[in-house]
Amino acid sequence: MARLTRITPVGIPVHIIQRGNNRQTCFVSDEDHVAYAGWLIDYSKKYKVDIHAWVMMTNHVHLLCTPRQEGGISQMMQSLGRRYVQYFNFEYRRSGTLWEGRFKSCLVQAERYLLEVYRYIELNPVHAGMVKDPAEYRWSSYQVNALGKVSGLCTPHQEYLSLGSDASSRQKNYRELFKHHVDGELLEEIRENTFKGMAIGNDRFKEELEALTGRRLKPKKRGRPVGLRKEDY
Repeated sequence: MARLTRITPVGIPVHIIQRGNNRQTCFVSDEDHVAYAGWLIDYSKKYKVDIHAWVMMTNHVHLLCTPRQEGGISQMMQSLGRRYVQYFNFEYRRSGTLWEGRFKSCLVQAERYLLEVYRYIELNPVHAGMVKDPAEYRWSSYQVNALGKVSGLCTPHQEYLSLGSDASSRQKNYRELFKHHVDGELLEEIRENTFKGMAIGNDRFKEELEALTGRRLKPKKRGRPVGLRKEDY
């Protein structure tokens, strides 16, 4: 089956997942996380991509970002991926691929789903059983968004800024969002749409993007096409 063309319109938030090939480990030491984060800062600035939330797990990465120029996300991820593989292969005396093909991504309707994707990303270490509280995990944006840690990587989205009139109130209200986990239908919607390269949002959001890009952003309806008879099989 042919792959759908990836689209990342300027100004529309994007959720990204980059996995290790065959789920292999991509981050072995603290130095690996620091190296990846440093190059992510460099390339996000170079290609004009705002990074809002992230988590670096043992064998994959989640990013929530907004491109400010055409093609910025693909250029950022390609440059970052190549640079980190060079580092990783040299550091651990290995060769070959590290990442599992193309990164997965989906567009996110900001006003309805963006903060949900923030939570989904930063709760990954909790869902994985690595920590009990997202604040305990160093390699995510939670300490920045919820606790005020200074970061050269994070650019707050307007939806985050709307949580309060000052940094303290925003952080307090943001922490309140984490009293409940992302689960059930919402969890499956985020995962499925990211894996399929679709969009997270209401029908109007998806229809407007489809009209803008000419690209399908909703899964095809399942079942037999209308008018197809049993004897046609």
